[in-house]
Amino acid sequence: MLTDEFDPMKGEMLRVMDEEGNVDPSLMPKLSDDVLLKAYRNMLLTRMADDKAVKLQRQGRLGAYPPSKGQEASQLGPAMALKEGDWLVWAFREMGALLWKGAPLQTLYLYWMGNELGNVYPDGARITPAVVPVGSQIPHAVGIAYASKLRGEKDVTLAYFGDGATSEGEFHEGLNFAGVFHTPNVFVCQNNQFAISTRREKQSASASLAQKAIAYGFPGILVDGNDVLAMYAAAKEAVDRARKGKGPTLIESFTYRMSDHTTSDDWRKYRSKEEVAEWERKDPLKRFKAYLIAQSILEDDELLVKEMTEIVEKAAAEAEAVPAPSRSDVFAHTYAEMPPYLKGQLGGGGK
Repeated sequence: MLTDEFDPMKGEMLRVMDEEGNVDPSLMPKLSDDVLLKAYRNMLLTRMADDKAVKLQRQGRLGAYPPSKGQEASQLGPAMALKEGDWLVWAFREMGALLWKGAPLQTLYLYWMGNELGNVYPDGARITPAVVPVGSQIPHAVGIAYASKLRGEKDVTLAYFGDGATSEGEFHEGLNFAGVFHTPNVFVCQNNQFAISTRREKQSASASLAQKAIAYGFPGILVDGNDVLAMYAAAKEAVDRARKGKGPTLIESFTYRMSDHTTSDDWRKYRSKEEVAEWERKDPLKRFKAYLIAQSILEDDELLVKEMTEIVEKAAAEAEAVPAPSRSDVFAHTYAEMPPYLKGQLGGGGK
């Protein structure tokens, strides 16, 4: 078990692929060439769609947006370990995971354009709505997993959150419940080094965030979050463990947010250009591309870039073409049968 080999208390980190794209064969997970190429396509699409979202916001065509540049591997690896019936509980920065799970890109754009239809995913996708209050989705994920267990189902619930969430009460309440009741959860803490502008070291004196799992009675593992292969390997083991009824796992993804917290932020206020440049050298796309080329799985991504550009532009155009919600929509989707007092308000001109 990887959780036995890599002790978070000692700062031991799982890494399959180094920064130049070289892999450790003894740790390499079993993935076909087709799946590996699909993973790279997803990461590339996420990077380009993310860049487009920032540009749309700057042009006043999209609301405040949380960029995910640098966290593509951190998001994708765990999502790749899920099966069709599993649940994905996200925060607000996990575009790549949602795309892998089947959410249309135009739907994700719609959400950040302020259209509630952006929270409507394809039937059976099992993706929960975005949750902006930090850490508040963790109890939701535990509740979903506990319900699955009570029903005798084999579904696993994957929850994403950031390092800032570990300073919230919901983190401790959720993980404590999960540990006591052995819920089929996989918790992925995307430690991107900052809770907005607060560095991780100012939030916790722990050597790692992964070791917090030990206090709740289940395994934790520290993983190189810019290594998509390592993230998948750790998540696959955790998902299998949860599905077998052996309880939850906490994965700390050690990664870096290479852009602003949101488009309302300015990262230059609290970190140096040199620090960002150092992490850009560890770019998850660059190392994965180097590996795929070395393995003759990918020759070059020039055609892929062109294809992804077309997908992104089409999705943005489709999202912008969706009519804005009517004021009368506030009356819908709340009750199975609309009560008389709401009918009266609606009849009074809520168009």
